[in-house]
Amino acid sequence: MRDGIAAARLGVPAVALVTDDFWPQGDFVAQSLGMPDVPRVRLPHPVAGTGAANLKQVAEAVADAIIDALEGRS
Repeated sequence: MRDGIAAARLGVPAVALVTDDFWPQGDFVAQSLGMPDVPRVRLPHPVAGTGAANLKQVAEAVADAIIDALEGRS
């Protein structure tokens, strides 16, 4: 969240990727940093350490949502 917000503040198109388990924390961070509407895409938890095949599956599942968020259609 913090990286996505930092990039957005610099005018760089950004989407924060947040897993299910950390989604409520993402709400808190976005709210506390004054950017509650920063674009975010929800990923299943966990992603890290789940293997290349799972990473590919997750990436394919969320790619359209990331593009939509970057284009303001989230």
